[in-house]
Amino acid sequence: MAGGAASISGVEKSGLRVIPFSYTSSRIPLHPWRSATPKLPPSLRWRSGMKLGKTDLAIGLLVTIVWGCNFSVIELGLETLDPHMLTLLRFVFCALPLVFFVKRPQGVSWSVLAAYGVLFGVGLGWGLNFAIHHGLSPGMSSVLLQFSAFFTILLSSAFLGEKISAFHTGGMLFAVIGLLLILLGGGQASTVIGIALVMLAALGWACCNVLVKVSKPADMMAFVIWSSVFSVPAILLLMVAEKGLMPFAGLADGLTGKAVFSVLFQSYVTTILGYWCWNCLMKKYAAVQIAPLSLMVPVSGLIASAVMFGERLSGQQALAIGFILLGIVVFLNAGSLQALLGRRRLPRGGARSHW
Repeated sequence: MAGGAASISGVEKSGLRVIPFSYTSSRIPLHPWRSATPKLPPSLRWRSGMKLGKTDLAIGLLVTIVWGCNFSVIELGLETLDPHMLTLLRFVFCALPLVFFVKRPQGVSWSVLAAYGVLFGVGLGWGLNFAIHHGLSPGMSSVLLQFSAFFTILLSSAFLGEKISAFHTGGMLFAVIGLLLILLGGGQASTVIGIALVMLAALGWACCNVLVKVSKPADMMAFVIWSSVFSVPAILLLMVAEKGLMPFAGLADGLTGKAVFSVLFQSYVTTILGYWCWNCLMKKYAAVQIAPLSLMVPVSGLIASAVMFGERLSGQQALAIGFILLGIVVFLNAGSLQALLGRRRLPRGGARSHW
């Protein structure tokens, strides 16, 4: 203990008083100024990650509520506008005129902007409308699209090394049961092509989430606006390839008050504001903490339809909502549950000394 004595004498010379202490265990040092509670070993600490703040949680839930209401807003626009034209106008107003006043996001390459714009505009926006065009009901589309949460988690685990715990898996199972109950109890039209297309749209959304996590744009609103520039030509080419110029023929007559409201709401509230908040959360937290919040979209969509159009929730739909909410609760508290389980499994000798 010569080294320890030399160290203490050096402190005494500096004029500081040293309080003697002894080890009760060779593996757990007891500091006079620290708690004696052992810390979790590193192998268990990674699972909890950064805790989701209450403000960020409220923002994420608010965004999903807006997105759920957006399906009812889309129905207003589809009363007089072609679905492909409605999608095109949505991204036109996302890009114009804001692109002339907002600087291009720094630190983000043109290729990333183009990839996000095409994946988001074509894969999500156009793909969803094309699925509905092939016979998939809007209600079923909104439910199937939320499988993007699971795709995002799996892609983040495969390519970014984010860990999936047993509690995350349990949360997924609860949410899947809820989604399946909505699908089985909906009594709405579906086709194999439509289901395949909307699942591809969900995969496209998941890829967009991963792109955001990899590129981490500093100015997220500029990122959403400038990526929309690449969405417009891609959607336009696909629309013309399928329907020619026919959607433009009735555009003037189709722009009613409801249609204009639908376009502007989707452009500025759903896309720019919504994805600005959502992408900021995806950049800040692990995918397993944020992606499951999108499971609230069909829940809020059902509630919005009940409020706006007088639709009544069935007992099966209410049970489905309960399973989805339970799954989200498990997801949000997976870190705390894992930490609690980890403390119970600590070895008898305690944690190792980090001295």
